[in-house]
Amino acid sequence: QLQLVESGGGLVQPGGSLRLSCVASSFAFDAYYLAWFRQAPGKEREAVACISTIGGRTKYADSVRGRFTISRDDAKRTVYLQMNSLKPEDTAVYYCAADRIEKLLLSTYNVWGQGTQVTVSS
Repeated sequence: QLQLVESGGGLVQPGGSLRLSCVASSFAFDAYYLAWFRQAPGKEREAVACISTIGGRTKYADSVRGRFTISRDDAKRTVYLQMNSLKPEDTAVYYCAADRIEKLLLSTYNVWGQGTQVTVSS
């Protein structure tokens, strides 16, 4: 069973940047569709971005389009989320997710990481 471990979260000032990483345990990583989600206190989990397998097609939530970039490095079994121009409303626990079936921005991925906290505050 694929396992995912996120890292790279932390405290950053508004307007700053962070890069999240999510490393997978499986050698079949390139067969998985990948996504990042986030959940703020008291709010539902929401999709942030997703990336396909071959071709690496990407899709973003309206709230992050133009500021966040999702990418993958199959040789390193890693998916990244580059976050620029961060805002206080980006504060949340960020989760990576994976599935062998394309789910785009739906929350029904069947493999999830444990999450990493991102706090945007001055």
